[in-house]
Parts: sequence; C-alpha cells; structure tokens
Amino acid sequence: MSGKKLSLADWQQQLGRLDPSPESSSQEGLVYSTSQGRMTAAPPQTAEPQGFADGKLRLKRETKGRNGKAVITIAGVTEGSQRLNEIAALLKKKCGCGGAVKDGIIEIQGDQREVIVAELEKLGYSCKWAGG
Repeated sequence: MSGKKLSLADWQQQLGRLDPSPESSSQEGLVYSTSQGRMTAAPPQTAEPQGFADGKLRLKRETKGRNGKAVITIAGVTEGSQRLNEIAALLKKKCGCGGAVKDGIIEIQGDQREVIVAELEKLGYSCKWAGG
C-alpha cells in the first residue's frame, strides 16, 4: 500500500463510480449542497375544487377500478378543502360507511343514493345524477 492518500472523489473515480463531467450529474437526489445549503422538496400541491356552470353537484355511481364495488362520487363543491372534509365526514356518518376526499371530489363507499341526496339537499346543495 502506498503512502499517498486519496480523496473520496478520487477513489470513487478510480472505481468508476463517479462521472467526472458536471453536465451529467442531476440534483434530483441532492440532499445537501455546500453552495446552496439544505435542499427541501416542494410541498405537494392540492387540486382546487371546480364548480359546474349550472351550480349543481354531480353525483356519479362508479365501479370501475374498484373490483365491482360501488362508490358514489360527488363533484362540484366549490368550497375549500376543509369544507369538503366536513361534508365527507357528515355523509360517512349518515351512511355508516367509509369514504375519502381525493382531488376535490368526495368519494362515499357503497350505493346509498337516497341518503346522500337527502343530506346534500339539507345542506342547501342541488344535485344532479351524472353518467349512465
């Protein structure tokens, strides 16, 4: 073993692990840089709910991609995400089932159309069934 000390970069280059050209390196996996400091990931962006021109909520019964299980989706609520979560929680309690809010759309598990429409009308929303 020689008395010469190698830096970590020189050692990795000798092993073929480090590409000496700076153009080919990407900063996607960079956690810390001495020139820029700590790198932080951008916060995930949430989708803003979109309303329909007639002001009615669209209710749709879907089974696609859910192994044949029915889910009622409610789109068109234009209020913020906190209000969407409140409406979803209320509907889940009234229906006695699960559900979620995804991308501005409320999903309620099961096929309880009458209960969902009645509760939404109590809250002051007008509903319209969409799809076949």
